[in-house]
Amino acid sequence: MANGARACLSGGIAPPQTGTEFDWGEIMAELTTSAAPRRTRRQLPSELNVFLALILIVIAFEVLGRLLMNDSFVFNTRPNVSGLFNEARLQIIILQVSIVGIIAIGVTQVIILGGIDLSSGSVVGATAMIAMSFAQVALVNGNPNPKGMFLEQGWVDLPVILPVLVGIACGVVAGLINGALIAYTRIPPFIATLGMMVAARGVAKWWSKGQPISFPTESFAAIGKGLNPVLIFLALAVLFQLIMIFTVYGKRSYAIGSNEEAARMSGINVARHKVLVYVIAAVLASVAALVLSSKNLTAQAGMGVMYELDAIAMAVIGGVSLSGGRGSVVGTVIGALIFGVIISGFTFLKLDAYYQEMAKGAIIVGAVVLDVWRQNRRARQA
Repeated sequence: MANGARACLSGGIAPPQTGTEFDWGEIMAELTTSAAPRRTRRQLPSELNVFLALILIVIAFEVLGRLLMNDSFVFNTRPNVSGLFNEARLQIIILQVSIVGIIAIGVTQVIILGGIDLSSGSVVGATAMIAMSFAQVALVNGNPNPKGMFLEQGWVDLPVILPVLVGIACGVVAGLINGALIAYTRIPPFIATLGMMVAARGVAKWWSKGQPISFPTESFAAIGKGLNPVLIFLALAVLFQLIMIFTVYGKRSYAIGSNEEAARMSGINVARHKVLVYVIAAVLASVAALVLSSKNLTAQAGMGVMYELDAIAMAVIGGVSLSGGRGSVVGTVIGALIFGVIISGFTFLKLDAYYQEMAKGAIIVGAVVLDVWRQNRRARQA
């Protein structure tokens, strides 16, 4: 039957004999395959292009370092330290981007779906404040914890699993609100997540009346110690890369981002899937909050400011299309590394911090311009 269907589609062979039923699923698959653009030999995977850009940026900073600083950006030039590469700088680069990179993994899935999430930075602030209040010790230097939120209730020295679960619950609530507003009220994702961004930041300030929350237990502090943030970031990146490639969840995300109406007609519950994606993105923001507050040994209401834009920039630099349906977690990881290399490179060249902020703004705008250029190029080649 499949051969008959393919024959009819090609138009060069007679249709199958009378009494044979068409397998319309195979026919539609054939149509989809024949209509899809074929990759030519000259086209390279977008992740490879981003990786090449990363190499060029590293080389640029290496050359500038030799010319302006008489020092190396990548290689070790200190005689009292063994090793070919400057391992300390490399560790700093990946540590700088690991926490925002966790957020970017969730933002990547939202953008692939065809949405946007502006609330992730504020969710980090709110989650950090709430979770840290359940991770405090009872005594500091033998005296009652002066910043104990629940000292009178006795909710101190709790097992580390409790503040972790509280933090994840914060992400679930934020994601459910975002997803429900977008999926069932048809509010544009920009507006819905903008509202959550403002509200979550208000919750972060209200929780402790703007005061920082400090003195966590040793088990909670261990979450963000050393290179643990990097390991968590890489583990989540591998997990969600596999999920996006090999599971129904990933295939449906790409399908909805490519053509939402076609996905709905094919039987996908688009509304429910949108809610699920926004919940996962918010939970990843909460995981980033747990790692950040653990690493800093304190939580402040201002944590996570502008993290959402950094995460979006990492995703778009990594090849995720703002129009939806294209991109990968691997590309986002490389985009995060580009972000970290640029920030570390400016510090290496001893440029002032405000130049870094200007560069971040230029990177965000440039990433969007690059995405528009890629879309126009694909449209011309189609």
